[in-house]
Amino acid sequence: MINWKYPPKSSLVAQHVECYWCIEKKTHDDGHPFPKLTPDPTAHLIIAPAEQGYLYQSDSASFEGQGSHWLFPHCQTFEIDHTDAFIILGVKFHTGALYSLDMTPHQAVLEQVVKLDVTAFFDSAHQKHGDNCNQVPDLERQDISRALLQLAQTSPENCCDTLEAVLQPWLHQASSDKHSLLTRKALPLLPNTLISQLGTLLHCSQRTLERSFTRVTGLTLKQCQSMNRLDLLLESLYLRGETDIDWAEVAQEFGFSDQPHLIRYLKNTIGKTPGEYAKVRDLTIDIYGGVEYS
Repeated sequence: MINWKYPPKSSLVAQHVECYWCIEKKTHDDGHPFPKLTPDPTAHLIIAPAEQGYLYQSDSASFEGQGSHWLFPHCQTFEIDHTDAFIILGVKFHTGALYSLDMTPHQAVLEQVVKLDVTAFFDSAHQKHGDNCNQVPDLERQDISRALLQLAQTSPENCCDTLEAVLQPWLHQASSDKHSLLTRKALPLLPNTLISQLGTLLHCSQRTLERSFTRVTGLTLKQCQSMNRLDLLLESLYLRGETDIDWAEVAQEFGFSDQPHLIRYLKNTIGKTPGEYAKVRDLTIDIYGGVEYS
């Protein structure tokens, strides 16, 4: 199984993109056939072979298709179909990053998986903004996704460099307004600050901050903070064995009022109590690992 993650090198790209990542499961590889993808405030551009299928299911929606697609921020846990061999190359954007970019629709999109023609998408960006950016590498114009996926398998770092160059014409035209600027200031404060204190720290009313944040991300401050906390919690649990987990200690470490509060929280977000989760371990982080930067 191939599994890697790299940060952007370009300062321009790093303003919008958190990382590039790749997962490949081969026919003989073991793994849970239906891993669960936890709530995520970020959008991912997923590059995949045109004939490769995908299926995302939650309690209230199902998204099925083939090839490359957008995975937009979602507050629900998705079960994904990974029964067959597959390869996916991803671009993970910062929370709210798509708001400042040339996207249709312009408003934040949540709980959606949308098919994407990667070649047409990048060609359009290059035609609009290519004169202002570094030259895009000479890829196979008929299928950029196939060329990038081949690089992902053979030369991950070269794949990231190429993908970064392809992205720059689109990212170069990003524009900020007062809402995105305020949201960008709030995001680093969310993990360790009471939401009620954010307005004071950012010298604006709490109502103004909430409205701008929701406009840019589609999420409330509380929703985003909860997702960030879940990520940190799951990373911590990933490093511990089932018998090593003291749930009362975990509840205290991650700011829950008591152990029943943690139990309710996990049941609502991943559909399992702590005990059930510890036995099954069927989240993507458990199956594909807590990937560190390569």
